[in-house]
Amino acid sequence: MRISVSLLWVWGMLLWAGSALAQRIPPVPAIAPRPLPIYADSLSRDAINRTGTSRGVMSSTVVSPGSPLDSASIFSADEFYQAVLEHNPIVRQAALLPAEAQAEVQQARGAFDPKLYSDYHRKNFGNTLYYDKWESGLKVPVWPGGLDVKLGYDRNRGEYLNPENVVPPTGLVALGVSVPLTQGLLIDSRRNTLRQAQLAINLADADRLKLINKTIYDAAKSYWDWYLAYQQFRWTDQGLQLAQTRFQAVRRRALIGDAAPIDTTEALITVQDRRVQIQDAAVNLQNARLSLTAFLWSSRDGAIPQPIDLPLTVIPQTAPPNLTNQVQLDELITRASQQHPELIKLATKQQQLTIEERYRRALLLPKVAFEASLLSRGPLSEANYDGANYYSFQPSNHKIGVDFAFPLFLRTERGKLRQVQLKNQQTGLERQQTGRDIVNEVQRAWNELATLEQQIATQQQTAANQQVLVRAEAEKFSLGESSLFLLNSRESKLIDYQVKLEELRAKHQKALANLWYAAGANVGTR
Repeated sequence: MRISVSLLWVWGMLLWAGSALAQRIPPVPAIAPRPLPIYADSLSRDAINRTGTSRGVMSSTVVSPGSPLDSASIFSADEFYQAVLEHNPIVRQAALLPAEAQAEVQQARGAFDPKLYSDYHRKNFGNTLYYDKWESGLKVPVWPGGLDVKLGYDRNRGEYLNPENVVPPTGLVALGVSVPLTQGLLIDSRRNTLRQAQLAINLADADRLKLINKTIYDAAKSYWDWYLAYQQFRWTDQGLQLAQTRFQAVRRRALIGDAAPIDTTEALITVQDRRVQIQDAAVNLQNARLSLTAFLWSSRDGAIPQPIDLPLTVIPQTAPPNLTNQVQLDELITRASQQHPELIKLATKQQQLTIEERYRRALLLPKVAFEASLLSRGPLSEANYDGANYYSFQPSNHKIGVDFAFPLFLRTERGKLRQVQLKNQQTGLERQQTGRDIVNEVQRAWNELATLEQQIATQQQTAANQQVLVRAEAEKFSLGESSLFLLNSRESKLIDYQVKLEELRAKHQKALANLWYAAGANVGTR
């Protein structure tokens, strides 16, 4: 008799504890049937202030994915990628790289800018003007042939002036040209620098594409991590609802004597276990949302970009199938072998090294420069000045000069040329290996994508079959032909299968982003 009383007392305490716990665990409402899509521009700070952000720390503040909120919105992957491409500071930073290269080109063009010069010297001592020399002119570099066109004016006077500096009282005008005959005729340092700076624009553009592709690839991984965390929370939430509902049912059956009291304890333990799981899933969802917001910025009308947080009511889209075919693989391999940023950079570097090699070869030639100028005295103040005067521009009034220089051993020039040739060969070999690695990487990403598609199809069948088992086990349990333990085990297995299916779908989307990244593009512009 004492044992029966003790059992009844224990039974009553378990039912009371279960009832109290059930009151403390609020049921999670059903899923909203038709959430509205959300666009990047609608992620404004006003909306954030109204709905709250993902910066909270308590899991109870995280909106359940199954909540029937009228304002629940889907933030699609394409909209997310577009927002990153338009507003993310890293993407905007990448857009500055070509502008920086253009500035270098402008700097290199400065070597061909016309230059005005003036040089004045005067010496007066003991009331005697030793000399008064003034030389000024204009020097205009010309691209073809490395020419320099010169226009000069000299006016010199004084008691102790060097005889070679004696000029007419009105000064001496010189119009001439400096021509390199060997070294510097086809290419010189100015043209070498300018051509390489122009090619550097291609390098900067390749770096821009590479940085944008990497940013979108990282953003895609964050988005599908968020998707997986959301789906894990969603399925764990559904499992918690089922456990709560079954606990209430078993409790009522135990009160009327239709079920063993120990079943109430088992149902209560299942509720407690799934409540721990839902708390863990809520934290993972919150952290995944924070990782996603690192890519979201707002920049309007040229203003400084401002960070944006996702409203708690925003949910990810469902994972699309994105089935693959051989035609797409061939197109991606062709694209990767022609337009991959790494290959563009290496090809551009080879072109730069080729120009540098031409310049270094030119330095092996003797340096011979010819200068010639026609001379004329400065214009007279009298009105009877005649341009055909004896002291005007005449073939007989000229100044010529030849400069010659040639190192005997050319060690510096030959060593530098050999160094450039070796770098060019190394870059060519690196380009071949990089091209092969890129094609292999695209093929590996494709194989992973195709395998994941097969795994998703198999996992869908497995989850469907497990769903059939759960329904059958639930019917047997309602008829008293099965145990609560077996039913909970099959339900837990179904939740695991569903979460595994969503994990495969998230991996599939990441593999798709990796495929486009391996091909030198990004999934946001596919």
